[in-house]
Amino acid sequence: MRWEYLVALQRSGSAVPETGWTPRFVTVHRRGQLVAAAPAYLKHHSYGEYVFDWAWADAYRRHGLRYYPKLLVAVPFTPVPGTRLMATDERARDALLRAIADLALDDGVSSTHLLFPDEGERSAIARIGWMQRRGIQFHWTRDTIAPADDFSAFLASLQRDKRKKIQQERRRVADAGIQFSALEGRQIDDDLWDFFHACYQATYLAHRSTPYLKREFFRAMAQTMPEHWLMFVASRGPTPVAASLVAIDRAQGAAYGRYWGTLEYVPCLHFEACYYQPLQWCIEQRFLRFEGGAQGEHKMARGLLPVATGSAHWLAHPQFARAVQDFLEQEGTGMDEYFDELRDHSPFKVAGQG
Repeated sequence: MRWEYLVALQRSGSAVPETGWTPRFVTVHRRGQLVAAAPAYLKHHSYGEYVFDWAWADAYRRHGLRYYPKLLVAVPFTPVPGTRLMATDERARDALLRAIADLALDDGVSSTHLLFPDEGERSAIARIGWMQRRGIQFHWTRDTIAPADDFSAFLASLQRDKRKKIQQERRRVADAGIQFSALEGRQIDDDLWDFFHACYQATYLAHRSTPYLKREFFRAMAQTMPEHWLMFVASRGPTPVAASLVAIDRAQGAAYGRYWGTLEYVPCLHFEACYYQPLQWCIEQRFLRFEGGAQGEHKMARGLLPVATGSAHWLAHPQFARAVQDFLEQEGTGMDEYFDELRDHSPFKVAGQG
């Protein structure tokens, strides 16, 4: 989590009251020193969160109750697990959670939701008694015992049917005359940022949806965090036709995907731009992981394996809180079984397979 990122979301008009995100950041001070902080927002809808509570909101509505606004502790539009409760120590973290709970009571919201916390924060969340919800994402993680040195070695580690499918999909893109270039940091000039945003908008509009992020957000990223962005540009000859954008952290050896868009339909271009090009780059750069973003069981066939994620929830209405707790217990059991089933269907070869 970076201050520059959160500021850009607000100053660009991407995460502001007019779009349903009212900042209510929470801080804790001890003897005049800042010791804890969390990004929090009053939300008037559930878009841009990637942990879905639409059914809860609908249940409130059907019973004549108000679900919105709710209090959300999260990084807007960013389903990346990580620190949400920044604190100097456990005492400060506990105080921060209490302050968030007090804010929810003071604002009279229906509920509080903390999305994609890291493992180290879950014990503090458990101490305050919030309900915890399981989720699944799909990540590629570098094999530390027998790491692939290039994409061909990565393909060789996959089961034959998965390998052939990837090769066929990549061939279809190449046969369409599409070539890719990878640009990092300040190699991405204003014209490329403009082109990317045009692709990003066009793809949202093609799905009859509204893009979350404004052009000004990406302009701020180019100015304040250029070293954390990697763009793959798909071109046919001299003409660019599509682009994907991946966040990177070289210190962590991690890449986080992805935004993307295209100005024309090319079969399998989405898979190439959003998975194969970033995977190839991560392998060649000796990165440790590539997080594929929210959802997407289809990512397993492309070498990304299931990883457990989580969220935490508090509901003010006692009866609804009990109903949601029962639901989460049942959902959690099903999620555990689903996770085990996914693990049993790994795309990678086992000893003796071709």
